[in-house]
Amino acid sequence: MLKNKKIGFIGGGNMAEALVKGLVSASVINVKSVFVSEPSKSKRDALHTKYKIKVTGDNHELVKKCDILILAVKPQIMKVVLLDIRTLVGSDKLVISVAAGVPISIMDGALRGDSKKKFSVVRTMPNTPALVQEGVTAIASGKHASKMDMKIAHRIFEAVGCTVDVDEDQLDAVTGLSGSGPAYIFMLIESLSDAGVKMGLSREVANTLTIQTILGSAKLARETGKHPGQLKDMVTSPAGTTIAGLHALEEGGLRSTMMNAVEDATLRSRELG
Repeated sequence: MLKNKKIGFIGGGNMAEALVKGLVSASVINVKSVFVSEPSKSKRDALHTKYKIKVTGDNHELVKKCDILILAVKPQIMKVVLLDIRTLVGSDKLVISVAAGVPISIMDGALRGDSKKKFSVVRTMPNTPALVQEGVTAIASGKHASKMDMKIAHRIFEAVGCTVDVDEDQLDAVTGLSGSGPAYIFMLIESLSDAGVKMGLSREVANTLTIQTILGSAKLARETGKHPGQLKDMVTSPAGTTIAGLHALEEGGLRSTMMNAVEDATLRSRELG
């Protein structure tokens, strides 16, 4: 699928590096076919040294050479970048964005200008666990993107985790859930570890117990496919310790607090968009 294709990343930040690492380590594409355009010389040098990919400080040079363009720049400068490269982007190139809050219509309009060209644009929302190849990416298709374009997008992001298809108007909810979600989990990890310390455990032991418990629980949920309520009941015996802890969580409003967090983050994403 990606054979004979050249992939170019405009922007060499954390998400771009995560994708480069995943693609190269999984041998999804030949390292000679991966390019990164990045204004920072120190970042360029670091990426070249670490992954042996080709780097440049010139977006135009990258666009001319690549078939697939992954826009890994900050949302605030997305339009400026697109206006700068649009004369070099033809309908034969696949454009994939990882920038939060920038609609496909804005990207398409910036590329099209006064022309009647049709562009294959795909918008994605990955999350930071992609840095360790355990991310999840939601992918939304632009109206001119083909089924093959979508297959290519899925193949790229499967190198850093799993993928799902969504309509573009669902991406704000994706941002609120999985995009912001790692921060919620990190706060949960911190809270559980603090609780362990309060009850007499060392910080090192409390961290190990907390992280492995969350990792193992997530893996159990994924591999069994059982409803979380069923898995919770497997741990909960009558008049036992777990039900006492669950009662405290219910009294503290954990469910509604988590739902409110996702809702508030979703609404904020819509505002920013």
